Amino acid sequence: MYFGAFDPTFIILIPAMIFAFIAQAKVNGAYNNYSKVRNRRGITGAQAARAILDANGLSDVPIELTAGRLSDHYDPSKKIMRLSAKVYNDASIASVAIAAHESGHAIQHSQRYAPLQIRNSIAVPINFVSYLSWPLLIAGILIIQMGYYSQGNLIFNIGIVAFVGVVIFHSVTLPVEFNASKRALAMLESQGIVYEEEIGGAKKVLSAAAMTYIAALAVAVANLVRLFMIRGRN
Repeated sequence: MYFGAFDPTFIILIPAMIFAFIAQAKVNGAYNNYSKVRNRRGITGAQAARAILDANGLSDVPIELTAGRLSDHYDPSKKIMRLSAKVYNDASIASVAIAAHESGHAIQHSQRYAPLQIRNSIAVPINFVSYLSWPLLIAGILIIQMGYYSQGNLIFNIGIVAFVGVVIFHSVTLPVEFNASKRALAMLESQGIVYEEEIGGAKKVLSAAAMTYIAALAVAVANLVRLFMIRGRN
């Protein structure tokens, strides 16, 4: 393998990393913009989530405050929705859009939406192997540099297999997130949470968030391609 001061395969990561940077900037921009725009009905994120959940027979799902910024999520293991303070309390277009998106995950869970079930079933093992992948890859490189090519390549290959799991997880995540946003926009309209002319703002918030999941997959795929290019070079 070639490992000097500069590994040319790193170039493969640059486009994906730029895309990830742009995606994060768009999320921040859309959120900062529409978190300042009050929805005309004056409905908070918590109220929007409660209305959507109740309309879908999920009145038993509690809504809790959680620390952090944009830390909103639905916990399928405990059937609890957690919203950050700003989303929970604010009556902005961004707040109701995010709350509706997380409600979409709760609806997916109740309806046994297949991609979500797959993601939930592989989340724990994938999380475990993802922690192992880079230590294995680095160990493989170091062992190869010590001259033990067969052993080093074997460990490196195991690291690649572990990293494939990361790519699979990101791939399964995309339909889950896209579907939750689609459900969110439909419920925002059908439940009368926002007016028709406000849907565009909610869509911009959710579309920007979706870009981050695409970017995460792009970075993972670029890393995997790079690992395959490095693999076997002595």
